[in-house]
Amino acid sequence: MKPISFPDEKIHRIWEALKGLQYGTVLITVHDSNIVQIERTEKHRFPSEASSLSKKHASAANKK
Repeated sequence: MKPISFPDEKIHRIWEALKGLQYGTVLITVHDSNIVQIERTEKHRFPSEASSLSKKHASAANKK
């Protein structure tokens, strides 16, 4: 894959914040029409135990 060239360091930082982000938020703070801050919040999701338990119960009920 060819490297992407960015004319501005701020745009490059936004791109870096987005790369590999599966679930989460990239927040760009702007003051007086200038980007002053970039924040990345990443979420890691796991299957809920409640749904796993209900599947086990349903499976056990079907075997009876």
